[in-house]
Parts: sequence; structure tokens; C-alpha cells
Amino acid sequence: MTQHEMFSADDERPPMNRVAVLMRSLVLITLHCSLIANLCQADEPSWTGQPLEWEGDLASRMIDGIDQFLLRKTEESILERSVYWLHDTNSVEAYNESLQENRDRLKKILGLRDERIRLSASEWKDNFERSNKIATGDGYTIHAVTWPVLADPDPNRKSTVSVTAAGLLLVPKSRPIANVIAIPDADQTPEQLAGLVEGIDRDSQYARRLAEAGCNVLVPVLINRELKARNGRAVMTNREFVHRSAYELGRHIIGYELQKILAGVDYFETVSNEHQLELKTGVIGYGEGGMLALFAGALDTRIDSTAVLGFFGPREQMWSEPVDRNVFGFLKGYGAAEVAAMVLPRQLIINESTPPDVQLKSEGGGAPGSILPLETTSIKMEVDRISELVDKLPEASKNLLHFPQPKIKSTLVSDNALTELLLHLDPSYRVRNGAKSNTDTLLPPESPTVPNGDSPKAIRNLPNLIARQQQQLEELDRHNQLLLRESPFVRQEFMKKLNSSSLDTFQKSVDNYRSLFRQEVIGELDDKRLPLNPRTRLTYGSELWTGYEVVLDVFPDVFAYGVLLVPKDLKDYEKRPVVVCQHGLEGRPTDTFLENHRAYANYAAELADQGFVVFAPQNPYIFKDRFRTLQRKANPLGKTLFSIIVPQHEAITEWLASLPFVDEKRIGFYGLSYGGKSAMRIPALVDRYCLSICSADFNEWVLKNASTRHKESYVWTGEYEIFEFDLGSTFNYAEMATLIAPRPFMVERGHFDGVAADEWVGYEFAKVRHLYQAKLGIGDRCELEWFVGPHKINGQGTFDFLHKHLDWPER
Repeated sequence: MTQHEMFSADDERPPMNRVAVLMRSLVLITLHCSLIANLCQADEPSWTGQPLEWEGDLASRMIDGIDQFLLRKTEESILERSVYWLHDTNSVEAYNESLQENRDRLKKILGLRDERIRLSASEWKDNFERSNKIATGDGYTIHAVTWPVLADPDPNRKSTVSVTAAGLLLVPKSRPIANVIAIPDADQTPEQLAGLVEGIDRDSQYARRLAEAGCNVLVPVLINRELKARNGRAVMTNREFVHRSAYELGRHIIGYELQKILAGVDYFETVSNEHQLELKTGVIGYGEGGMLALFAGALDTRIDSTAVLGFFGPREQMWSEPVDRNVFGFLKGYGAAEVAAMVLPRQLIINESTPPDVQLKSEGGGAPGSILPLETTSIKMEVDRISELVDKLPEASKNLLHFPQPKIKSTLVSDNALTELLLHLDPSYRVRNGAKSNTDTLLPPESPTVPNGDSPKAIRNLPNLIARQQQQLEELDRHNQLLLRESPFVRQEFMKKLNSSSLDTFQKSVDNYRSLFRQEVIGELDDKRLPLNPRTRLTYGSELWTGYEVVLDVFPDVFAYGVLLVPKDLKDYEKRPVVVCQHGLEGRPTDTFLENHRAYANYAAELADQGFVVFAPQNPYIFKDRFRTLQRKANPLGKTLFSIIVPQHEAITEWLASLPFVDEKRIGFYGLSYGGKSAMRIPALVDRYCLSICSADFNEWVLKNASTRHKESYVWTGEYEIFEFDLGSTFNYAEMATLIAPRPFMVERGHFDGVAADEWVGYEFAKVRHLYQAKLGIGDRCELEWFVGPHKINGQGTFDFLHKHLDWPER
């Protein structure tokens, strides 16, 4: 049973004696009413600030505010990314050289981390000579082909092919005029694009038409959008299934498919050089293929011409598209115009055909997303932005071709776009096809036409398309799992600059890693926090404490909210420790101190009864798709949900530290489930937290997110927002705990908690224990409590830990 299944605010409570429940509720109501009535007659304490007058659901208001904040940040990104585009336009060579940093960063966020397998001309020849000739057309033949792309990531197995590409190769019978990689949409097959099977209008079968014109044409298979229940659980597309594991491991389905396309460029370059053929190379794609063509043209200067069909337009809405298009940090430096500028001054053709109609719902557990047609005006505005970026670059203007056209669903590509592609790849094409002269001007009045002959004829059985798709899917999943197996070694190399020879050297060296975690994993906002402006309202109470709702300003539209429990036996000038008690998924502050929720056992109230000051924050992981959409909006900005949560807790701890009855050096954090995730990330970055307790969450976190072998994995569940880009190469839970050290750290673990297996917890915690005990000599600050129980607060060893390290006597 996973965390999602075991814990939700909507879960039913365990059976209780109804009379007991009624009596408890009556007592609480009586106490609240009596307390509020009494305090309404007295002066409010000076620390309470202004009255809190907001009504309604403050958690819902929080989500709406964060949403507005992120939408505003998305719009601001258009201007902010200009700092990345101050490039040298004095010459084409200088321009390309100045773009190298942009290309390297784009490769990284698209997941192009691995070197491709390189073959010699003879090896390529041997590879494709084994291909299956399956059809003939008007002046060309069609072959079913596969080609190697990536090796096993184990450095000792570099001769083992791990990822291959598959598709069709269309070969002209006469000397080829150019090489083209024709990329279909994800829900199209190479056979449809070549005219071998139905599904694409004959005029739009651009792979066939380019082959008829005399081009070598390679057509790769893409992973499709077939919806299916994974492991009998969450329903998601094949693309999302690959994306989930890959994203956690610093890879991306976009990157994998680009590797396959660029391996095709390797093939064309190697063979052309071997035969001393000076052939240009082009890429053309529709829908998902258009996206891949644009990225390929931007990243690889060997590509002479790029045609983008049914994709180009503003990328600020990428959060609303299928999650497999989610690229972490993309909008920090790029939009469609910036990527297009990396193609220029090589030829770029933008064809406004209607994109594929994709509508994905979240009911089955997969991420919602849609692909919708863009208005011609918004596309034109993005095209105009390209011109602004390269307005001083020679040749750029004449090589940027934009073909608006009516949005006719069946038409993928205009004849103008295909003709311009051919003219650029082979300038003599104009004369050879009836025109009187060869010029660089746009088509009319003497424009050649692209051939549009009969469909090719199969001469043997076509490939089994279902089996081929499954094989390609399984290969990428297997490669992800091989990367997962290698990830501990990658993290070990990443952390090798940590110096634990003494506490002083450790604290100095760990600061660099903390900065990387803040900036590259969590995503730091550069906005200055607002003044706290605290507003409070007395709302809850018991015989031993009173409870105040608290709201603090963080950023415009963003606030922190929670409930402060103040013991009644505070003495004048007394400074007490604070425990911040953090709820889990779909939770609320009241879950931790009211109603005896089965997961929390009123632990916040119990700690307040012990005399601790307690604060129960509202974290914004509530309302299902509403909060998950926040993660989707944050990711393209290079941010996460914790980019908001961390500043909220900075505000909370700043306010707590200012209270007259709080010892600012004794503020601890104790969170359950998603609150346990918070316990790993927030105290690592909020230094006012003097200790952290992770309950019902600590485990081998990268394995938990990326494994397709273990039933506990998030790959199978509805938490589509949970995946953090490239965590596998950087910070697993042991590394996050390293960022908390040397402050006290504890894990609370129930043997029957379905969030993970015991051995995962023990394995990952052993590395933390080794750091604290063996390397730093502070083993008394690091504990793990096992108990026989499920996904819940146990409140035994953890309470002892709090009393000990917050220096507060037990009662």
C-alpha cells in the first residue's frame, strides 16, 4: 500500500466509540466557546499583531494566491531571459560560438547526458545491410531499420547496446540530393508518413514526397500516447510512463528521442563523408515531431535546414500540456523564439498546421494535459521575437520562413514549406524541376513542385507495429532502470568534495552543497520577502493551551498560514522551545491537534500538553490537481512547490523567533508523510530549525520515485507532481540529511508502513548514521526508531528526542 493510498485528509477514521467521540467534541466546543468568550473580554497579548479577519477556507485561498504568483512569474520570464541572449552577432562563427553555453544548458535540461554510440562507415553499412526491404515506391525503396543509440550506463559495459532506434529508411534509386530525418507525431507511425498504411492525408506524407524528390529519408519511431493502467494502477500514457523515471534521473523522453534523431544525423554524416558526398541534412517534424525537429536543429549545427509543423508558438503554457513535455527550468532561458534563434542563420521553416488533438484527464492517476491550437496572432508574435533576437545577424532574415495557413486538421504541411526545404537542401532542385533559373528568392513565380506520386507498394509483410512500439518502450524503461542502478555511484562522485575530517571543515564544505540544493533542485526565488505583517485570531483551546490562527505575508499573493498552540502555564519572561508539527498530503493544521486523526494521534496537542509551544503550518499540498498544477507551473521556471514552501517557513520561523516566550535557538521540525518530505527539504535550507524529525517518509527516495520493479514506487501512483528533476544524480535522502547535519536528525518508521520497505529505510539511514557517528563523532544527534505499526506518528522515541535536544523536561 503506497503513501497515497494510506494517508489522505479524506481517509475514514478508525472505528471509535461514538459516545466517546461525541463527548470529546462537546468538551472541545465548550472549551473553545468559554475560552473565546473570556479572552474577548480581555486585552489581546501584544505579540498577536493585527486581527485576522479573513473568512472562508484559508488553505484554498493560499492555493489561489500561489497560482497567481506563479502565473505572474511565468509572464515575467519572457523579459528576464533576455540576459541569456546578449550574443555576438558580428559573424555566423562568432554567433554560434557565443551560443555554446545556451546549447549546453539546453542539452542538460532535456536530458542529453550520455554519449551516443559512434559507428564507422563500414559498421553503419553492415548495420543497415541487415535491414529488411519491405516496399518500393516511385524511384525509391523502403527498408525497416534499427540503429544503435546509447550504451549501458555501467562504465564497464560500454560495448553493450542499451537503447536502439527503429523506423524506416527511404532510399532513392538514383544519387541522393540530400539527407532528411522526417519525424512523425507521437501517435503517427513511420509507415503512415511513408504512405504504406492509412492514417495521414496523401499530400501530408512528407517522408514519401521527400523520397520521391530524391532524398535519403530516415523516419524514427516515437513512443506513442497509448493510455494504459500501469501495474494495474494509475492510467497514464506510454510517454508519461517513461518520463516519470527518466525525469528523476536527469533524463527526459524528449532527450532520448533527440538522441535517436541525432544518431541518424551521425549516420548520414559518416556515410556521406565515406562516399565523399557533399549532401546537406535536414529535419522535418509534425506535432511532437515538430518539437523534436526544433530542438534538434537548435542543438546540432550539422543540421542545415529545420522544418517545424504543428508545434511552434509561445511556450509559457507548457505547464498545461502533457507532462512528458515538462522541462525543468526551460523558461529561465528559453522560449520558442530563443530555441529558434539557435537554429538560425541556418534555415528554419515554421508551418502553422493544426497540432494534434490531445486531451488527457487526471481521473485515472496520470497527469492531465492538452495540446490546443494556438491563435495565429500569438504565433506571429513569437516569430517576431525571433527577428528581434537575431536582427543584427547576417543571413538570418532570409533563412527564417514562416508559412501561416488555415488550420485544416488533415493537412500537416504546405507545399510551400516542403519546396523551400528542398530548395535549401539542394539549390539545383529548382532548375532540375522545370524552373528557368536557380535563385534564392521565395517560390513564385517560377516555383518547382514537390512530387506527389502513387503510394509505395509493400513487397513483404510490414513490421509488427505493436511489438515494435512495445520493444522501444521497454528499452527506454530498462535504460532508466540501469541508470537507477548506477545512481548511487553518481551521487558518490557528486558528494566527493564534502570534507568531514572535522565539524568545522564539514560545515564549510557542506554550505556549497546546500547552495546547489537550494538553487538547482528546490529552485530559489530571487524575490524579496514582504514584511511579516502578522494577523492572528483566537480560535482553539483546551485546558492546557490556547490556539491562534496566524497569517504572515511572504510574497505578493503568497502568505503563510497555521495555528499556534500556546501553553497556559507560561511564566513571565520565560523562553520555551517550539515544535513545528507538519501535516501530510491533503492535510490541514487541525489534523495534528483535533479529532484524533488516525495518522497523527493528536501529536501537536500532546506536545503542547507537555509544555512545548507548537506551530502547525498549512503547507500547500492540498486539493489534488489544484496543488499539483502549481508544481507544473513552477517546474518550467526552474522552481518547485518547495520554492514557495521554504520561504513560507522562513517567514514562520522568523515570526516564531520574535515571540517573547520563544527561544529562537530551540525551534524543531517534526513532519509526517508529505510533512516528512518537508522534514528532509525545509530544515536543510531554513537554518532557524535546530533539528528535524522525518516520520513515515524516510526511505531510498530515488528508488521510490524511479523504480519500475518495486510495487511501492511512485511510478504506479497518482502523485504525478512528486518527481524532482535529476535528484538521482544529486540528493537522495542521505544527502539531504547531510545538509541538515550537524543539527540533530531523527527518523520515525513503522514496520508496516507501505510507503517503503524496511530494508530501504535501513539502507539509506545507515549512510546518515555513518556520517554522524563515524565521521563527525556526533552519533547522539542521529536516531532511528522502529515501531510495530503503520503509516502514523508513534510519538515515543521522537518525543524523547525532542525533550533531549530542545532541552525541555518531560511532564
